[in-house]
Amino acid sequence: MNDKRQAVIETLERLKIPYELQEHPAAFTMEELEQLGLLQQGEIPKNLFLRDASGKRHFLVTVAHTRAVDTKWVRTQIGCSRLSFGSEERLQRCLGLTPGSVGPFGVLNDTQLAVELFWDRSLMDLPRIGVHPNDNTATVWIDPRDLERIVREHGNSLRFLDWEES
Repeated sequence: MNDKRQAVIETLERLKIPYELQEHPAAFTMEELEQLGLLQQGEIPKNLFLRDASGKRHFLVTVAHTRAVDTKWVRTQIGCSRLSFGSEERLQRCLGLTPGSVGPFGVLNDTQLAVELFWDRSLMDLPRIGVHPNDNTATVWIDPRDLERIVREHGNSLRFLDWEES
């Protein structure tokens, strides 16, 4: 088990948060998670690491895996200039992660509390969601309210995005 995954497990244990750890082959995309049969076990949201045009603000946007994300709409909800994907170098610097391992537990590596999280509010209605434990060879199944607690206790900003259903 790598150190970053171990830190996630230790945080869950310290906070006495129930979870299930499921190991699997490395999965870098939603398609690979689907091929492994993980999406049939519950919601595994997709995560977008974004930055504003100046590169001064960084965001982790977590949405239901079936949701189409319009970055122009997200930009208006966040209240910032044009958004673009953060580079691999920025991802490593801000969250200590590599592509394919991005998820909300990355905030545990954000010692500057600089990354702002925005979550699809619909995720909070689910009994559990699956997220990488900072390692794409496993999924942690957890109550989204417990995940919210971890993020808030760590000190990162977390706000919700509400999509209007058509």
